[in-house]
Amino acid sequence: MKSYRKELWFNVPQRRKIINITRDVEAAIRDSGIKEGLVLVNAMNITASVFINDDEPGLHQDYEKWLEKLAPEKPYSQYNHNGFEDNADAHLKRTVMGREVVCAITDGQLDFGTWEQIFYYELDGKRRKHALIKIIGE
Repeated sequence: MKSYRKELWFNVPQRRKIINITRDVEAAIRDSGIKEGLVLVNAMNITASVFINDDEPGLHQDYEKWLEKLAPEKPYSQYNHNGFEDNADAHLKRTVMGREVVCAITDGQLDFGTWEQIFYYELDGKRRKHALIKIIGE
Protein backbone atom coordinates (compact mmCIF):
# COMPACT_ATOMS: atom_id res chain seq x y z
CA MET A 1 0.00 0.00 0.00
CA LYS A 2 1.20 3.52 -0.87
CA SER A 3 0.44 6.78 0.85
CA TYR A 4 0.70 10.42 -0.20
CA ARG A 5 0.39 13.64 1.82
CA LYS A 6 -0.17 17.20 0.67
CA GLU A 7 -1.13 20.41 2.46
CA LEU A 8 -3.27 23.20 1.03
CA TRP A 9 -2.67 26.65 2.49
CA PHE A 10 -5.22 29.45 2.72
CA ASN A 11 -5.12 33.08 3.81
CA VAL A 12 -8.70 34.29 3.52
CA PRO A 13 -8.89 38.08 4.00
CA GLN A 14 -12.48 38.03 5.30
CA ARG A 15 -14.06 36.21 8.23
CA ARG A 16 -15.84 33.46 6.24
CA LYS A 17 -15.50 32.01 2.77
CA ILE A 18 -16.31 28.75 0.97
CA ILE A 19 -13.55 27.59 -1.40
CA ASN A 20 -13.98 24.76 -3.90
CA ILE A 21 -10.89 22.54 -3.52
CA THR A 22 -12.04 19.65 -5.71
CA ARG A 23 -9.43 20.40 -8.42
CA ASP A 24 -6.67 20.51 -5.78
CA VAL A 25 -7.72 17.10 -4.47
CA GLU A 26 -7.89 15.69 -8.00
CA ALA A 27 -4.37 17.02 -8.69
CA ALA A 28 -3.09 15.38 -5.50
CA ILE A 29 -4.63 12.07 -6.58
CA ARG A 30 -2.86 12.34 -9.96
CA ASP A 31 0.43 13.25 -8.25
CA SER A 32 0.09 10.31 -5.87
CA GLY A 33 -0.17 7.75 -8.65
CA ILE A 34 -2.76 5.88 -6.57
CA LYS A 35 -5.49 4.31 -8.71
CA GLU A 36 -7.60 2.51 -6.08
CA GLY A 37 -7.93 3.72 -2.51
CA LEU A 38 -9.22 6.47 -0.27
CA VAL A 39 -8.54 10.17 0.12
CA LEU A 40 -9.02 12.00 3.41
CA VAL A 41 -9.31 15.78 3.30
CA ASN A 42 -9.46 17.58 6.63
CA ALA A 43 -9.22 21.06 8.01
CA MET A 44 -6.15 21.40 10.22
CA ASN A 45 -7.57 24.29 12.21
CA ILE A 46 -10.45 24.13 14.69
CA THR A 47 -12.28 27.08 13.08
CA ALA A 48 -12.46 25.71 9.53
CA SER A 49 -14.37 22.89 7.88
CA VAL A 50 -14.17 20.55 4.91
CA PHE A 51 -17.42 19.26 3.45
CA ILE A 52 -18.99 17.81 0.29
CA ASN A 53 -21.96 19.32 -1.49
CA ASP A 54 -23.07 21.11 -4.65
CA ASP A 55 -21.14 24.11 -6.01
CA GLU A 56 -24.17 26.34 -6.19
CA PRO A 57 -23.95 29.97 -4.97
CA GLY A 58 -27.50 30.03 -3.57
CA LEU A 59 -26.75 26.98 -1.44
CA HIS A 60 -23.56 28.63 -0.17
CA GLN A 61 -25.56 31.72 0.80
CA ASP A 62 -28.04 29.45 2.56
CA TYR A 63 -25.20 27.93 4.61
CA GLU A 64 -24.19 31.42 5.73
CA LYS A 65 -27.72 32.37 6.77
CA TRP A 66 -28.45 29.02 8.45
CA LEU A 67 -25.18 28.88 10.38
CA GLU A 68 -25.54 32.49 11.46
CA LYS A 69 -28.97 31.64 12.92
CA LEU A 70 -27.53 28.61 14.74
CA ALA A 71 -24.44 30.39 16.08
CA PRO A 72 -24.51 34.14 15.48
CA GLU A 73 -21.14 35.85 15.41
CA LYS A 74 -22.33 38.82 17.49
CA PRO A 75 -22.73 39.86 20.18
CA TYR A 76 -19.39 38.37 21.14
CA SER A 77 -20.37 38.59 24.81
CA GLN A 78 -22.94 35.78 24.40
CA TYR A 79 -20.17 33.15 24.43
CA ASN A 80 -18.02 32.08 27.37
CA HIS A 81 -15.15 31.25 24.99
CA ASN A 82 -14.93 34.86 23.90
CA GLY A 83 -13.23 36.06 27.06
CA PHE A 84 -10.00 36.56 25.10
CA GLU A 85 -11.08 35.81 21.51
CA ASP A 86 -14.05 36.63 19.29
CA ASN A 87 -14.40 33.34 17.40
CA ALA A 88 -16.64 31.10 19.52
CA ASP A 89 -19.23 31.12 16.74
CA ALA A 90 -16.62 29.72 14.32
CA HIS A 91 -15.93 26.79 16.65
CA LEU A 92 -19.65 25.99 16.83
CA LYS A 93 -20.16 26.36 13.08
CA ARG A 94 -17.25 24.00 12.44
CA THR A 95 -18.86 21.40 14.71
CA VAL A 96 -21.99 21.51 12.55
CA MET A 97 -20.17 21.51 9.18
CA GLY A 98 -17.63 18.87 10.16
CA ARG A 99 -13.89 18.42 10.12
CA GLU A 100 -13.23 16.13 7.16
CA VAL A 101 -14.39 14.08 4.23
CA VAL A 102 -13.28 10.65 3.04
CA CYS A 103 -13.80 9.78 -0.61
CA ALA A 104 -13.24 6.66 -2.68
CA ILE A 105 -10.69 6.68 -5.49
CA THR A 106 -11.55 4.39 -8.40
CA ASP A 107 -9.38 4.12 -11.50
CA GLY A 108 -7.42 7.20 -10.36
CA GLN A 109 -10.52 9.42 -10.06
CA LEU A 110 -12.72 10.67 -7.24
CA ASP A 111 -15.65 8.26 -7.18
CA PHE A 112 -18.31 10.96 -6.79
CA GLY A 113 -22.03 11.19 -7.21
CA THR A 114 -23.71 13.78 -9.40
CA TRP A 115 -22.77 17.37 -8.52
CA GLU A 116 -20.54 16.43 -5.57
CA GLN A 117 -17.62 18.77 -4.93
CA ILE A 118 -15.20 19.22 -2.00
CA PHE A 119 -15.08 22.54 -0.17
CA TYR A 120 -12.87 24.19 2.42
CA TYR A 121 -15.01 26.49 4.59
CA GLU A 122 -13.07 29.20 6.38
CA LEU A 123 -15.07 30.28 9.44
CA ASP A 124 -12.56 32.60 11.15
CA GLY A 125 -10.27 34.00 8.46
CA LYS A 126 -7.75 36.81 8.35
CA ARG A 127 -4.85 34.47 9.10
CA ARG A 128 -2.98 31.61 7.50
CA LYS A 129 -4.55 28.15 7.84
CA HIS A 130 -4.35 24.82 6.06
CA ALA A 131 -6.04 21.59 5.11
CA LEU A 132 -4.51 18.12 4.77
CA ILE A 133 -4.94 15.73 1.87
CA LYS A 134 -3.95 12.16 2.76
CA ILE A 135 -4.27 9.43 0.14
CA ILE A 136 -3.80 5.71 0.72
CA GLY A 137 -4.14 2.83 -1.69
CA GLU A 138 -2.51 1.08 -4.61
